[in-house]
Amino acid sequence: MSCCVLTELGIVSALGCGRDETMRNLATGVSPGMKPIALSGGEVSVFGFACGWDASRPSALVDSETRVGALLDAAMAQLDMERLSQEVDPKRVGAVIGTSNSTMEEFTDNPDKIDMAYPAERLRDKWGVKGPSWSVSTACSSSAKVFASARMLLENDVCDAVVVGGVDAFTRTVVEGFHSLEALSPRLCRPCAADRDGINLGEGAALFILRRAKDVASASADRRSEVCLLGVGESSDAYHLTAPDPEGKGAERSMRAALDDAGLRPSDIGFVNLHGTGTTYNDSMELAAVERVFGSGICRFSTKPLTGHCLGAAGAVEAGLCWLGLRSRSSSCSVLSNSFAFGGSNASVILGVQEA
Repeated sequence: MSCCVLTELGIVSALGCGRDETMRNLATGVSPGMKPIALSGGEVSVFGFACGWDASRPSALVDSETRVGALLDAAMAQLDMERLSQEVDPKRVGAVIGTSNSTMEEFTDNPDKIDMAYPAERLRDKWGVKGPSWSVSTACSSSAKVFASARMLLENDVCDAVVVGGVDAFTRTVVEGFHSLEALSPRLCRPCAADRDGINLGEGAALFILRRAKDVASASADRRSEVCLLGVGESSDAYHLTAPDPEGKGAERSMRAALDDAGLRPSDIGFVNLHGTGTTYNDSMELAAVERVFGSGICRFSTKPLTGHCLGAAGAVEAGLCWLGLRSRSSSCSVLSNSFAFGGSNASVILGVQEA
C-alpha cells in the first residue's frame, strides 16, 4: 500500500484559529472558547465555541451565509490552495468532508433545506475543488471515516490530492437534544475520571491535504518531518441507537483493523487519542477495549475538555491535534485516534511521522 501524506492542516476550534494559536493553547492547556451555555430548565453546561465566537453572534460570519460555512472557510483559508492548483490539475483534486449538523442551525424550521452535502459543495463552488467531492455523515465518526475514502481516491488514481476533514457548528437543537438525553455535564467534562458526569459539546473544523508521498515535492531545507496516514479501521456493532456496547467489542475491532491496515503491532503505537467523551458508559467501554488491544501501560488521553465534543468534526479536529503533536516531536512516533458514534459506527485512524 502506498504511503499517503497529510501535507497541510487548517484548523479552528475552541483552542483557537490556525496551527500556531492552537498548538500554543494546546501546550498550555488554555482553551479560550470553552464557555458556559444556558440550557432549558435553567440548567447550564459548557460549550466549545470556535475562535471565541459565542451563540449571540450571527450565523453570517466571515462573509459566509451559514455558521458551518464560516468555520469551513476559516480552515480552508489556512491551506495553500493556490500552490496546490499550480501543482495539481483542479479536476484531480477531490474533497471528502465529515459533518453531522451541517446547515441544521439555519434551517431547523425548514428541514427540507438541511443539506449534509453542503460542506463538500462549498469546497467545490467557492474554493475550486473540481474533482469528486462528497460529505460523510455518520454522527461522531463522520470525519474519521473520511480518511479511508480520501485514500481510496488516491490509490485508485481518481485524484492526485484530496481535501479531507470535517466541520460542524453550534446548533441549539442538537445541544438541547443531548440535554434531553441527560448527557451534558454542568462543568468542564472529565473524561475517564471517577467522577465524570457527561460531555461538553463543541464546534470546529479541521482540513488536511492528502497526497501520495511519491507525488510530494522533495523536501526543502526547512521542511520538517511529514505526517503520514498509516491506517484506518472501521466497524459497525449496531448495539444500540445511542448507547455503546458495554464490552467495547466494536471499538476493539476498529482499533485492530487500523493496526492491520497499517501493518503495525500494538507496541508500535506511542499514544492513543481516546474518543473520551466523559460519559460513564463510553469511557468505561473504551478503556476496556484499549487495554485489551494495547495493555494497561499505553499512554492515552482525551482532548475534549479543550475543544468540547465537536460531533461530526471531532475525528478531524482531534486528528489535527495529533498532527500538530507529531510534528513537534524530535523523534518518530505513531498515534491512534478513536471516534465512536451513535448506532455503533466506529473508526480508528493511525497517523505517524515519516522523516523527510
